[in-house]
Amino acid sequence: MAIDSGRIEAAVAELLSAIGEDPARPGLVDTPRRVAEAYGDFFSGLGVDAGEHLRETIPVDGTGELVLLRDIEFRSICEHHLLPFTGVAHLAYVPGERIVGLGKLPRVLETLASRPQLQERLGEEVADALADGLGAKGVLVVLDAVHGCVSARGARQAHSSTVTVASRGALADPVQRAEAMALIGSAA
Repeated sequence: MAIDSGRIEAAVAELLSAIGEDPARPGLVDTPRRVAEAYGDFFSGLGVDAGEHLRETIPVDGTGELVLLRDIEFRSICEHHLLPFTGVAHLAYVPGERIVGLGKLPRVLETLASRPQLQERLGEEVADALADGLGAKGVLVVLDAVHGCVSARGARQAHSSTVTVASRGALADPVQRAEAMALIGSAA
């Protein structure tokens, strides 16, 4: 899906006018263009199938143990206020008959995070993509993020973060999930 930069620029100029600013003043004259460019990046995952990153897999015998990639930085835009939330993700899966190059996991996350999003839904979508795309026996997605809408407005809790968990298959089992969570929390 292509971003309509012209419409974004017009909307930002109107927003600036609506808050009592002059969109033609020197400090703001390029703001509509800059916002349109930023939105092109922030929402580049719209209309993109995150599962495409999981098409090239490596066959395995299905007896693999847990695969965990920790501390993947991500950013997204909260759909409620169009403010950013940023954090780290921890993605784990128990292979079925296929594995994937580790660099593909952050790409799945990035694609799904690059659209208007809720943290809770983002974790669920990543878990579904990994479970479906890899035929994984189990999946665990832990997201820990700071939300602009919590830190900069409303509650103004600048040092709080939100943790969400999504699990599928074997990693939905409390014992197996606890083992994976311990590995997420342990030092390298």
